[in-house]
Amino acid sequence: MNTRNFFSGSRSGKMLKIAFSFAALVLLMNCSSKTSTDAAANLQESFPMERMLKIEKSIAEPKFRSATYNIVDFGAVPDGKTMATLSIKKAIEKCAKDGGGKVVVPNGKFLTGPIHLDNNVNLHLEEGAELLFSTNPDDYYPLVHTSFEGLQLMNYSPLIYAKGKKNIAVTGKGTLNGQASTENWWTWKGSANYGFVKGMPSQLDDNNLPALMEMADKNVPVEQRVFGNGKYLRPNFIEPFECENVLIQGVKIVNAPFWILHPMLSKNVIVDGVNIQSHGPNNDGCDPEYSQNVLIKNSVFNTGDDCIAIKAGRDEEGRRVGIMTENIIVRDCKMIDGHGGVVIGSEMSAGVKNVFVYNNFMDSPELDRAIRLKTNKVRGGMVDGLYVKNITVGQVKEAVLHITMDYKDYSQRVGNAIPQIRNILLENITVKNGGKYAIFAEGLEESKIQNIIFKNVTIDQVKSNFKVKNVEHLKLINTIINGVNTEYHQN
Repeated sequence: MNTRNFFSGSRSGKMLKIAFSFAALVLLMNCSSKTSTDAAANLQESFPMERMLKIEKSIAEPKFRSATYNIVDFGAVPDGKTMATLSIKKAIEKCAKDGGGKVVVPNGKFLTGPIHLDNNVNLHLEEGAELLFSTNPDDYYPLVHTSFEGLQLMNYSPLIYAKGKKNIAVTGKGTLNGQASTENWWTWKGSANYGFVKGMPSQLDDNNLPALMEMADKNVPVEQRVFGNGKYLRPNFIEPFECENVLIQGVKIVNAPFWILHPMLSKNVIVDGVNIQSHGPNNDGCDPEYSQNVLIKNSVFNTGDDCIAIKAGRDEEGRRVGIMTENIIVRDCKMIDGHGGVVIGSEMSAGVKNVFVYNNFMDSPELDRAIRLKTNKVRGGMVDGLYVKNITVGQVKEAVLHITMDYKDYSQRVGNAIPQIRNILLENITVKNGGKYAIFAEGLEESKIQNIIFKNVTIDQVKSNFKVKNVEHLKLINTIINGVNTEYHQN
């Protein structure tokens, strides 16, 4: 059956429209006549607060010695012109050798290449401090083991990087400025919106991202996936890779080349009080990937892509790695511009479990969706447990909840990795303008989306209440849309 719109939201003839809409809803779900016992058993009708608090309590902040190491004492010059890379490296090495502590960036502008953190080191930016990162790709050598859009490779070093480290932090009231613009990194996206002109090199050229995708599909060893100069794949901003006990706190981050905060294969990560203002291509605010126990709180995301995008690897490589991203908490944050407020996917092939989104505010005419899940038959993957409560939404363009299993990416490939999505709860949600849809949910005939609950949801204005296909177990409890009570329970 074709997807159709219903629940027009008109205030006239409310009772008749509601009765008709519920009948239409049953048809449009394309459900099997038999009850799915497993799905019903897992139906979660209230936000699991105790479980969230238990996970949060287990994520402890790293502790550091009181010793301080000022980068000026190691030769850094605050003129915004003299490269401080070596001075910062020396300060970090000395700090780590002594047992850890705080590497201080004082008031002033410091030009630098990539910064590699070490065990027990807190890179601390004092108020008025600004790290200006070089836009010369040559400065990001030697190449390191990193990731681009869910695929591992040897590429330019992230601007701030740590591999296999414990007890690390980036803190303070200063600014991290990637200096990316339409004059450098952003053109590599291959989009005219970011300064690309036909004839310029881009990541979409055959030898670049398409070549990496082919290598990953064929399981070419990572050490043989050598990119860097001439390949035009932009570096991540802050990437703890295979790290434990990570804190990113207080700093302002602007003008990123690519993904901004990327905990990769890491555990026990806290992002607290960070202010991200970056509108470049693929400028996701925070992308936990193959990571567990990640707390994102008290932060502002104003981005050119998803504010928060929870990842778990891409396609065949993600399934080979097979490490789920789980126990992610997003609370007390503000989302402004972006493709989505809190998003899962599209690189989610290893699966995502137990995501808690609590007490956040989202509002912008340039915010497309509040909550979004995206995958397809090439990505595959499973989402099991997305719990959302106490969300205030001013305005979004497209949908309050947007779920698709037919996400379109660059490649337009088709596959046989059937995704699964189940157990989605939105509770205590207030929305002034929901854009096109309260719920857009597009499952597959062979893999229906299971268990969507709206509980205590009020949406003052939305063009069409729902657009759904292949969904089982949709329940609306005390839900008011366009002034109409739309309570409903579909088994």
